[in-house]
Amino acid sequence: MDEHMSGQMLIHGGQLSDIALRYNIADEKWLDLSTGIAPTTYPVGLLPATCWQRLPQQSDALLKAARDYYQTPSLLATAGSQSIIQALPQLCTLQGFAHTRVWLPAVGYQEHRKAWQSAHYQTLDYQDTPDITLIKQGDIVLVINPNNPSGKLHTRQQLTDLLLTVSAKKGVLIIDEAFMDATTEHTMTPLLASHSDLLDNNINQDALIILRSVGKFFGLAGIRLGFVIARDYWLKPMADVLGPWAVNGPAQFVGIQALTDKRWQKEQRTALNHLSGRLESLLVDVFAQPIRGTSLFKTLLIPQAPALFHALCKQGIYVRLCDEKNALRFGVPSEQGLKQLESALLSQSIQRLL
Repeated sequence: MDEHMSGQMLIHGGQLSDIALRYNIADEKWLDLSTGIAPTTYPVGLLPATCWQRLPQQSDALLKAARDYYQTPSLLATAGSQSIIQALPQLCTLQGFAHTRVWLPAVGYQEHRKAWQSAHYQTLDYQDTPDITLIKQGDIVLVINPNNPSGKLHTRQQLTDLLLTVSAKKGVLIIDEAFMDATTEHTMTPLLASHSDLLDNNINQDALIILRSVGKFFGLAGIRLGFVIARDYWLKPMADVLGPWAVNGPAQFVGIQALTDKRWQKEQRTALNHLSGRLESLLVDVFAQPIRGTSLFKTLLIPQAPALFHALCKQGIYVRLCDEKNALRFGVPSEQGLKQLESALLSQSIQRLL
């Protein structure tokens, strides 16, 4: 992986307008599967005028809803997890980690790498799972769980063992749980409860930072809402770094509704499990190989990935060509989207590449 990417503009999914222009197909005619955002959006409804008229003060109702949803009292609302990714190097520098090493997954969301390298931290790669024998005093370890785009999922026990090592080395474990909402049994957020029975007595809770995103599972990427979950050691300086009015009024109002709607959340998990299962079956049938991923995306490792990406784009289907150019990530489509994708994958232009 490039160790000097601080000045680069990273290419992500979701850049539909650019792709539409490149392939000369109108935006509205595309099936956009380039992101891991749920195909079903939480029903927002009408917003009160005060959301737009007032400066967005801290919402106690939003914090209460989030504390219940994430099973921890110790959190801070942010304008999406991306804002925290960009602020973490500055925060760690303020807290005395300026000259430490940062362990990153070799395959993963590359905005993490860009942020640390832009702040002149030394970054080191690991494959799938960090090797605890290589972690040194004061190291920062980042885990994306489940990983985007590989789908690798670490269990809570695996990460608790890793946290024990990092804590003993007086380092920091940062866990990006942006895609965790459908597999909540593996979340680490309960370890930051005041008296967590999951926490080893030898673990310092200040050694753990967790990032969560509201946009993906709830299909609300446009409101830019997320949370950083940590102890006050991190939250107080983070609030200073982010400044006032970090989360806009409409996002706060919608977030309260979405995070407290248990019935909708249950229905969403059921629907995503069904749709992602159908997507995986389709990909296995077409490509005759195992598929990795989550209930929000499925990833296909295949050497013909660039050619397949181009062939799908020519049919108005936009998927994510992964950074390594050896994989395609398919966001989970709706029922209608599944039919459209199946038709495209069975077309001659795709089949001749297999």
